[in-house]
Amino acid sequence: MTPNAAAPSSGPSGPSRRSFLASTAVATAAVAGGVPLLSACGGSDSGSRDGTTSGKDAKKILPAYVASNVVKPDIPSKNGSSMGFTAKLDVATLKTSVPKKLGSGGKVTIMSPFWGSPPKGNNPYYTSMNDLIGVDVQWRNQDGNTYDQKLGAVLASSDVPDVVVIPGWNMMGKIPSAIAGKMADLGPYLSGDKIKKYPNLAAIPSGAWQRSIFGGKLMGLPMPASEIQNIVPLYRRDIFDKEGYEVPRSADEFMALCKDITNARAKVWACGDMKWTAMNTFGVFSGGEKPLWWDMVDGKLVNRVETQEYLEAIEWTRKLFAAGVVHPDFKLGKSQAVDPAPKFAAGEFLIWNNNVVNWYGQQASLATQNPDVKVWGMDVWGHDGGNPTLYAQNPAGIFAFVSKKASESVIHDVLAVANVTAAPYGTKEWMMTNYGVEGTHYTVKDGVAVKNDKGNNEVVNAYVMVASPAPTTAHPDLPDYTKAMVEWEQRMGAFTKKTSFWGLQVTEPSRYTNLANNFEQLEDDIIRGHKKISDMQQAVSDWKGQGGDKLRDWYKKLLDENGTAAS
Repeated sequence: MTPNAAAPSSGPSGPSRRSFLASTAVATAAVAGGVPLLSACGGSDSGSRDGTTSGKDAKKILPAYVASNVVKPDIPSKNGSSMGFTAKLDVATLKTSVPKKLGSGGKVTIMSPFWGSPPKGNNPYYTSMNDLIGVDVQWRNQDGNTYDQKLGAVLASSDVPDVVVIPGWNMMGKIPSAIAGKMADLGPYLSGDKIKKYPNLAAIPSGAWQRSIFGGKLMGLPMPASEIQNIVPLYRRDIFDKEGYEVPRSADEFMALCKDITNARAKVWACGDMKWTAMNTFGVFSGGEKPLWWDMVDGKLVNRVETQEYLEAIEWTRKLFAAGVVHPDFKLGKSQAVDPAPKFAAGEFLIWNNNVVNWYGQQASLATQNPDVKVWGMDVWGHDGGNPTLYAQNPAGIFAFVSKKASESVIHDVLAVANVTAAPYGTKEWMMTNYGVEGTHYTVKDGVAVKNDKGNNEVVNAYVMVASPAPTTAHPDLPDYTKAMVEWEQRMGAFTKKTSFWGLQVTEPSRYTNLANNFEQLEDDIIRGHKKISDMQQAVSDWKGQGGDKLRDWYKKLLDENGTAAS
């Protein structure tokens, strides 16, 4: 189980929406990177104003934080990591975090993205959850792959559901304006000590609530994420041990290792596309949401694409491809991408950029084929052999919003729903939210909950999208992996910094929204030898002239006027 796992996932080329579907206990959860998370600031009904809310203004809005003491984790959070639970599950001793129903019995309609075929509305999972909460939730599930199209149409209409779930990657175009104009301010119900009526919501970390401020108001109910960057170089430790390979501690050591491993005639290559790890080892600002691309360097606000570290990371990755140590499948690029998992399982390549939440999944999957397999994660190294400089990812990226037209009774019922879905691991509420009804949707075997077909068909996507608990990792079937994953996050957290706009919802002026869209493709083209580093240098020069320098001035003014999330 991986409840509310840490966010963005990585395939061969980095974070993707698809791996969002496979990274939590309900087969949903990571927030895609590389897509701008925009918000409205200003909050008039007519639309949004560009900007953000931070500093003293935010502190007046934020809910009080009250840590939950209902369940004690086996491995507490440290350095921004998730919490870890290693013990076997005993359904009979699950705690209760919501002793009485807070719902009034009213009806609440919720529109949310759904990947796969939605179950019927009166299925046992939905009815059992509604009974637990005391609210008649009626789901309007929409195809997650085309959700942006449906979202725009619904928000432009007069028929807005009581609750609309909006992932960060869908917050583009006119969506921020719609949030500001059509969604309710939850501050009167949650700011300060008001949130204490909903203890599970009060236990959500403050950073996630900071990210829920839109248009100067507390509008979103968040799905929290670990702050630690989530790209881990997974490797076949069983093969490393057998062959005597040593885990590298520098860029040069990694290159030498890759050359030692690779034997193309035997169909063995060292690694996949290591770009995302390269960005980390060379200390490049976060590659996620565009505001995180900026930080102060020697008194000047600088974008990641302007840094020497950015060019060095791209060039180092290009050298890996040029040296022939990258598995040929990764040379195809995204448009022709082949699922790397079978080749990793077969030992055709031994090192694979992936999301830390998929570490467990790879081990569990491969162990069914080969009980001696051991998938492990490398610590991120500094390119020169020293400690790495890593940058934090945002602490939330999926939000549920309540319609401005919703009555006060409906708002209270929505918060009752969220207070149950945000229950921590080890509680009856968490178990129902993530696994459904014992005997109907799952059974417990040797302390591990296992869904049956009905559970896999019904207990997916829905309620977890309303709100979630603090980031948690729990794999009672593989406790050593729970420990390894959380401790990896903690070690990486010790080297993690926050850029100037970390934790803030920022609305870039629309004229700049697409300014940096071509950089990722150019990175991949250079890495594969189709373009040159000089092409990137020219692209950066063009970016500056086409609006990058003006955008810098805009961000600097924003920073001067608002400060950071911590100020």
